[in-house]
Amino acid sequence: MKRKYIIGLIIFAVVALIIFKLAANKSTLDKKKEPAQDTLVRIPVKVAVAKEQLQEISLIKTGSLAAFKEAKVLSTVGGTIQQLRFNLGDHVSQGQILATMDTRLLQLDLQKAETNAAKLRRDLDNYTELLQGEAATQEKVNEIRQNYLDAANQVSQVKKQISDANVKAPTSGTIAEKPLEEGVFASAGAAIATIVNLSQVKVQLNLTEAEVYQAEQGQQIKITTDVYPGQVFNGKITFISPQADETHNYRVEILADNNDRALLRSGTFVYADFSRKTKQEILLIPREALTESIKDAAVYVVENNIVHLKSIKTGIEMNNMIQVLSGLKAGETVVTSGQINLKEGAKINISK
Repeated sequence: MKRKYIIGLIIFAVVALIIFKLAANKSTLDKKKEPAQDTLVRIPVKVAVAKEQLQEISLIKTGSLAAFKEAKVLSTVGGTIQQLRFNLGDHVSQGQILATMDTRLLQLDLQKAETNAAKLRRDLDNYTELLQGEAATQEKVNEIRQNYLDAANQVSQVKKQISDANVKAPTSGTIAEKPLEEGVFASAGAAIATIVNLSQVKVQLNLTEAEVYQAEQGQQIKITTDVYPGQVFNGKITFISPQADETHNYRVEILADNNDRALLRSGTFVYADFSRKTKQEILLIPREALTESIKDAAVYVVENNIVHLKSIKTGIEMNNMIQVLSGLKAGETVVTSGQINLKEGAKINISK
């Protein structure tokens, strides 16, 4: 009897322990199901409000100058350079003889070609007379006539080579390079000089997608440079690329008049003023609010101390501010500092 009583107590104790464990596990599970306490650290950030402002639209871009024309002076025949009639920096005119090549070998070739042509001309006359007397065949006369024509053509070719031995300037301008000297052998097609024409200059620059739609073919542009403070050179847009490059920029060329008293030189950095003095109401945010490049522009927008990442489309930049074309509304608050620690849905604390 006593033994049964002990066994009953043991069973009761085991059952009670099991019930206690189950109750403890249920309490733990219930606590896990309860809403999590707000124990996350709020990230400190600085913010700014997107505002519409009345701005005078202006667009000034930096570009570099290139010569209006640049041409290589090439030797059309091979031979020794007998004479060079220019020096570095000389101004030359189109058609001016710049160099003469040694033509002594060509003169010998011309004598041979003329002698051969004269002989064939006599043969043609003789065989033509013989044909009239039926002492020669028409085929023989035709053969000699063709040989004579080939020889006459050879004479013309050698004369042309002798004429080409006088190398002429293909354009007017200034001698910028002189790679060869007198007495040096130059093969056909060798560069004897480089001529740069600076009567006008080309300004070459790139415009972004937002900027290129403010430019038009033929638009008048004011060109300035640090080299001549206060001096304005008048230019005109002559080319706008119809296709963007890999960085989504568009190449633009501006043709500007040069000034003999304040000569612009190739390679000089200049400022091109595209400004059209008009005022517009535009939406602006600080440039530092962008989390990515202008190409993939995005900002963190604050709503109830929680941030949401939004993609935006940007326009022109001015005074560390950037125009927002779409993706954002006036009055919305954007993060300007501390974005590196943020992610979508993060809680923040706004610093003053």
